[in-house]
Amino acid sequence: RPGMYIGSTDTRGLHECVREIVDNSVDESFAGTATNVWVYIHNDGFITIRDNGRGIPTDKHKSGKSALEVTMTKLHAGGKFGGGAYKVSGGLHGVGAAVVNALSTYFRVIVLRDGVAYYQEYSKGEPKKDVQKATQE
Repeated sequence: RPGMYIGSTDTRGLHECVREIVDNSVDESFAGTATNVWVYIHNDGFITIRDNGRGIPTDKHKSGKSALEVTMTKLHAGGKFGGGAYKVSGGLHGVGAAVVNALSTYFRVIVLRDGVAYYQEYSKGEPKKDVQKATQE
């Protein structure tokens, strides 16, 4: 039931999905941990949203999975819940990334955390593989 989270499944819903991910980057800025947010709309229909914030944690969550995977696949797992909540935030309050991921036929997240790059790819919210360390090619 996408409408519960993004309002509709038409163009407005797509815009809401983009806004949800942009809001996560803007929240990093409001928290003082990011100074830039970039949004790229590619000719092939893909959208890239990037910031220079802290990056989503990648350490092991109590579930045994990566905190990145939990954030991207479980509702209420983001940084807007619990002790790590932002003082000011936009979006769906911790569910946005998981909802957008679940509604996406393809979603890739790349995180630079503590100088190390990690990534994970999903199809309709399901991880294709575990979180991987990115290697330079």
